[in-house]
Amino acid sequence: MKKQKLVKFFKILFPLLIGVLFIYLSIKDTTASDREKIYQAVKNADYRFVFLSLCLGLISHLSRAYRWNFMLHPMGYRPRLINNILAIFITYIANLGVPRSGEFFRATVMKTYEGIPFEKSFGTVIAERMVDLIMLFIVIGIALLLQFEFIVSFLEKQYFNPTTLFFSIILIGFSLWILVKKLKKSNSVFAKKILGLIEGLIEGILTLVKMPKKWAYLFHTFLIWSIYILMFYVVKLAFPETLDLPFEALLIGFIVGAITISATNGGIGVYPFSVSLVLISYGISKESSLAFGWIMWTAQTVMVIVFGSLSFFILPLINRKK
Repeated sequence: MKKQKLVKFFKILFPLLIGVLFIYLSIKDTTASDREKIYQAVKNADYRFVFLSLCLGLISHLSRAYRWNFMLHPMGYRPRLINNILAIFITYIANLGVPRSGEFFRATVMKTYEGIPFEKSFGTVIAERMVDLIMLFIVIGIALLLQFEFIVSFLEKQYFNPTTLFFSIILIGFSLWILVKKLKKSNSVFAKKILGLIEGLIEGILTLVKMPKKWAYLFHTFLIWSIYILMFYVVKLAFPETLDLPFEALLIGFIVGAITISATNGGIGVYPFSVSLVLISYGISKESSLAFGWIMWTAQTVMVIVFGSLSFFILPLINRKK
């Protein structure tokens, strides 16, 4: 029991420590004069465009909530759209604490308030994450076409090794395949429960193939990701120094930021630092680059905290008759 608590504690603490490390890296080479310039850049930013970015973010969340029903309906479930919306905001705020924990909360909310079996709901969430991953690869592909030499040079400077990543994915996939084969041969109750969970996950994932409104789902998918890029792009208009940044520069910054958010608890510390590295590579001053990264991250995080916190209180209120 103590070991489980310790593991859980480190799952929460470790990402936060990474965030603190990157915050330190962001400021360790800055002088008092540099920090004053960062403060002035943040202070003098045009927050109309930051607000516009937030509004675009809200639209993307609403579209994601609406799109979710395209996967749930073929399985015979018709949840209320408001519950979808609130579940998604709870997902985001949970991920700020423990990376990827929000997906479990999201499926739990739908089981509690809509009666959708956890494994089926969770399966659709996993399917959604797979679609998001495909979209991220598409965006990366577009960026490679636009800025291949720059991206290769940038990754080399960050000591990124794509071969290691490729073989890691192969190893994980092979390990999962071996695990499933062993579970199928086992007669234990635990093994049967795990297999039942896997079957539910597969059913949820297969809704991508079975859903009758594939084109509508595809439309919302591209809409969501177009909005993601646009909400990053419009923030460039908030700073005089970034006004002339080309689209491809911001596209690469968006990709780097998206990866840091996926890999950590909301990108704390890592997001501003990583985005600033991209902008600096395009000739933007360190002060303006860090200001851009911090404003972008802070605005989105505050929105998630506010709406996520409200969702915890609103959910039981609007479902009190159930």
